Amino acid sequence: MALVPALPKRFHGPSVWALYALGLIPAAWAFYLGATGRLPGNAVKEFEHLLGLWALRFLVATLTITPLRDLFGLNWLRYRRALGLLAFYYVLMHFTAYMVLDQMLRIPAIVADIARRPFITIGMVALVMLIPLALTSNNWSIRKLGQRWNKLHRLAYVIAAAGALHFAMAVKVVGPEQMLYIVLVTLLLAWRAVRTPFLRWKRQRTAGARSHTATQKAAG
Repeated sequence: MALVPALPKRFHGPSVWALYALGLIPAAWAFYLGATGRLPGNAVKEFEHLLGLWALRFLVATLTITPLRDLFGLNWLRYRRALGLLAFYYVLMHFTAYMVLDQMLRIPAIVADIARRPFITIGMVALVMLIPLALTSNNWSIRKLGQRWNKLHRLAYVIAAAGALHFAMAVKVVGPEQMLYIVLVTLLLAWRAVRTPFLRWKRQRTAGARSHTATQKAAG
């Protein structure tokens, strides 16, 4: 049984669009703070950081959809595509801010940074892997690719791990915030390893309970 009431079907589409709108508010707010001089310290670096942090948050939220359904009956699969695309948009904005605001489009310096600094290399690899996922996040691609679509979108696990690693390596000292995301991503990836036996056990338990109830009714 679900923990919260199911959303009426007529609200499914509007709720997805509302998620897109709400999901872009942090980027707009961070830009406003930066443009008005209200970001602390190095405004450009802080703006980049906020965009990257929200990208990681949306990646984590995307991976959370499946365990929420498996464990608590919350069927929010309709939001997974939007969350994944929001993660892509934020990663893209994060990298664009780095290229335009930080490096001033100095391509040789950007290439050297990507090659020389491991955390930027990892972030760039994550962005490249996100591109085919974003391009195939539509019903036409699902129909066209079939089972290959599922295999392709398992890259989301690697991307989330790369995002958490990128976040941790970007700071001199790994603090509680970085550890939180490392733990969250680790748990979400670990769930994928135990998900199949858990669901098998859950089905057997449900079948056993139904059989027991039927037996009691027959006896009564």
